[in-house]
Amino acid sequence: MVSKSDGKFNVSFGYQCLGRKGTACDDNEKVQMCKSSFFCFSGAALSANFTLANTNICNGLIGTGILPSLDSPKTFQRVPSSPSLSSLDILSSSMQSNTSNLSGCISSQSDCSDWDASMLKSMSAPSNSEGFLNAMEVEIAGGAAGEDRVQAVCSEENGWLFCAIYDGFNGRDAADFLAGTLYENIRLYLNTLNSKMMTSNIMMPDDFCPDGPLPYLIEDHSFHENMSLEASSINDMGVAMVQKEEGSSDVFKNCVISCLEQALAQAESDFLYMVEQEMDDRPDLVSIGSCVLVVLIHGQDLYSLNLGDSRAILAKTKGINAENLEAIQLTDCHSVDNEAERMRLLSDHPDDPKIISHGKVKGKLKLTRAFGVGYLKKKKLNDALMGILQVPNLLSPPYISTQPSLNIHRISKDDQFVLVASDGLFDFFSNEEVVKIVRSFIITSPSSNPAKFLVEQLMSRAAKRAGLSLEELMDIPAGMRREYHDDVTVIVILLGTGHQTSTASTHQ
Repeated sequence: MVSKSDGKFNVSFGYQCLGRKGTACDDNEKVQMCKSSFFCFSGAALSANFTLANTNICNGLIGTGILPSLDSPKTFQRVPSSPSLSSLDILSSSMQSNTSNLSGCISSQSDCSDWDASMLKSMSAPSNSEGFLNAMEVEIAGGAAGEDRVQAVCSEENGWLFCAIYDGFNGRDAADFLAGTLYENIRLYLNTLNSKMMTSNIMMPDDFCPDGPLPYLIEDHSFHENMSLEASSINDMGVAMVQKEEGSSDVFKNCVISCLEQALAQAESDFLYMVEQEMDDRPDLVSIGSCVLVVLIHGQDLYSLNLGDSRAILAKTKGINAENLEAIQLTDCHSVDNEAERMRLLSDHPDDPKIISHGKVKGKLKLTRAFGVGYLKKKKLNDALMGILQVPNLLSPPYISTQPSLNIHRISKDDQFVLVASDGLFDFFSNEEVVKIVRSFIITSPSSNPAKFLVEQLMSRAAKRAGLSLEELMDIPAGMRREYHDDVTVIVILLGTGHQTSTASTHQ
């Protein structure tokens, strides 16, 4: 890894895991013995934007208690569940009275000390059967690069991996807020889900790899699986289900998707509430936002949630030749460059003749869906801005949607790896190029960090495009370097169990 002192990388981490019982699995034994369908993943990030030190969002509790650990490269570390924190400490404002703390806020200043070692400590110490993402110990890493934030949390013993990239814009507050709250929000909703399923006598499935196409759908969401698009109804857990073949596995997957969406909606509500409380002192908060990309691997299922223009790309063997890989984009692009998004905006705001101006929504933002950016969602937040910063003719807000695209993909033996990245990577590479580069690097350097290598290739290409040497580009300070490339964050997740080594390791 490049040292922190040279200013090259803000984040670089890697993790390699074993299958259950410490042995690699035969294909015939995969479901029975190996809960995890990933065996290695790595991350890297490089900043281009200038940002201030940690922001004191949420009365300073998140900024002082969780986020300092995001400001330097992090190796993976094992973090035990913390019995000193209860779920009541982290419940969001809309779940409590108006005088309660916001989501992610600790109830007293003394509680903040419990968060010094990590931004992702668990809320309690449950048994493995008590909840979907619960475990006695988890492995975590995270980091900050400019306005980007990255997180990775895994429990290989329980067969799950959580990865998230928050690509902030106009400031870092929204990305900071997501880094401090969204993972715990998701955990809280999934644990609540488990209680509801137990009450309904629906057990979480032991078999994570059911046969056949997924016989269910979620209304109004984007999926890339072959699904039975039958008439749906809403069950008592608020999930749209098809009328037939409602197995416990199908109910479970629908509910996981619902929980991801609800956790994001909760974070959005809490963040905009905070913005309203503080906008008199900090009116800039109303324009700050973030893209959101979450990938959750549970057993053989890969769930993704995205809001904005970050991407998750699956590399899949094409045909009988294992050397040929197909790049499958699992996420939608939510920007005015997407014809479907432009048409949706025009349809949603038929009486606004200037919905898209100068290639941007209301002349302000290319993104059509994003977290935060309250001045394009609420009139009173727009009114907090002065002069040319204010959006004129805010006729029918909200103009920016917080409805994410959601996808479920069942991991197969042909799936090689998943690349998760902020949009800065795709200013220089196509989906096919990144798959080719990562594949070639994995073959030649199987024990190295492919995410870091990909960012290095981006830097070289950015320097060449600008007519500079790599050293000259890196000598340009943050802020000014934004003219040549954006903040970029990459995570590469290698799939399958056959490649696992005899010992597990964490490395940087």
